[in-house]
Order: sequence, then structure tokens, then C-alpha cells
Amino acid sequence: MAEKRKRVAIEEEDEGERPREAPRQQGLAALNFRKKLKSDAVILATIKALCKAEQAAEVQNRSLADLHLPHAFKEVADLSPDSVVTEIEKCILSVAKSILAGHGFGFSVPSRSGANQLYVPELDRIVLKDKSSMREFANSSSVRKTAITTRILQLIHQLCIKQIHVTKRDLFYTDVKLFQDQGQSDAVLDDVSCMLGCTRSSLNVVASEKGVVVGRLIFTEDGDRIDCTKMGVGGKAIPPNIDKVSMCNHHSQGTT
Repeated sequence: MAEKRKRVAIEEEDEGERPREAPRQQGLAALNFRKKLKSDAVILATIKALCKAEQAAEVQNRSLADLHLPHAFKEVADLSPDSVVTEIEKCILSVAKSILAGHGFGFSVPSRSGANQLYVPELDRIVLKDKSSMREFANSSSVRKTAITTRILQLIHQLCIKQIHVTKRDLFYTDVKLFQDQGQSDAVLDDVSCMLGCTRSSLNVVASEKGVVVGRLIFTEDGDRIDCTKMGVGGKAIPPNIDKVSMCNHHSQGTT
């Protein structure tokens, strides 16, 4: 009986001590949690960065149609090569119908002048208004630009069908006698992208070469495996269409 009373007394003492230890354990847990927390400045900076990222995502998802602006605008988008080919064929078909109807040969080209540009702060971009002008072959002041526009449309049509990319310089050298100066072919190229409602990169024409890669890098370009260590001293030219590059692997050689 004495041992039983002693054991009961010990259990009662343990039960009496537990409530007194619980607040101390909670205090230690809270202290450990505070140690894991970053400073107020870091937390505030993180929240601000998240807010900016959310606002940027909303801007990217918005379009001119969502803003319900009072003016009409010319909006461009990234188009696939097949879509660009379709738009070019629609444009040429419209020209053919105009010729057959006796109205002559010409293109309706959106104006890229400063007076026809408008900054939209909600999208943080400059857009073109709906003002355009006719570039007619029968007009002596625009006959040459009309011929250049037709030639540029033909070249882009071939590029998109063959799924190849060229630089602005390459495009100029395809018909130096007609273009005479690269500035003229570059300007008409921008006009054509506005006419078709697409970005210039959608036309498979890039500004210039992106450089070369030298080193221990292996990547896949449009299904082909490229090993940059076997490209010689000149290196591997960076492809203009970076979207076709995938599965990049690199390995370094350690020293002992």
C-alpha cells in the first residue's frame, strides 16, 4: 500500500508540473519561429515585388479591346508562318480583285508617322491609330515603293513556306538593284508587318546574327543535336529563332 500511495503521489506531482511547463514550451516555439522570420524590410520588399509581378501579369493579359478606348487602333500580334502566308495571300488576292475591277494596283499601308502614334499607359506601349494611305503603282511618287512592297511580300511568302530565317542584310542582298539601299528595304519591311498585323519576327526576318557559342554546350536545334565542342575555333552561330532551341546541357571539366 505504501508503494502504491508513493506512485500515486509521484503521478500527481507530474500532472501538477505539466501545466507549468506548457507556457515555457510555447514560448520556446514562438522564439524559434521568430528566428526563422526575415526582417521587416525583407518581408516588405518581397510583398512589393509580388504586387509588381501581379500587376505586370495583368498588363500582359490585357489588350486594346479590353480598354474600350474611343479610338480605333492597328494591333499586331505574333503569328505563325502559316498564318503569315495566309495573310499575304489574302492581300495579293485583294490586289488582284482591284486590278480586275479596274481600280488599279495598290496597297493600303498604315501610317507609322508620329502623328498616328499613341501611347497607352495601361499597356505601357505605343500603338498606331487607324490612319492609312494608299500606295499605288500608277502614281509616279509611289510606284517604286509599291514595287518594293510587292517584292518584300514575295520574299516573306517564300521564307514562311520554307520555314527559314534571314537577316535584314540577307533580305537586302536578294535584290540589290531594286532596293538600292538597305534603309529602303528595312522601312518597307516594317510597313509590311503593319499591313499584315504581325510582328517583324513573325516574318522570319531578324535584325542581325546573335553571335556564336564556344565551349562545352550541347543543345537541340529543331530536332538536330548540336555539340559546340565540335564546331571548331569559329564556334556555333546562335540561331535567329531561339524558340527552336531546347534541351541545353553543359558539363565542366574539373581539375585535380
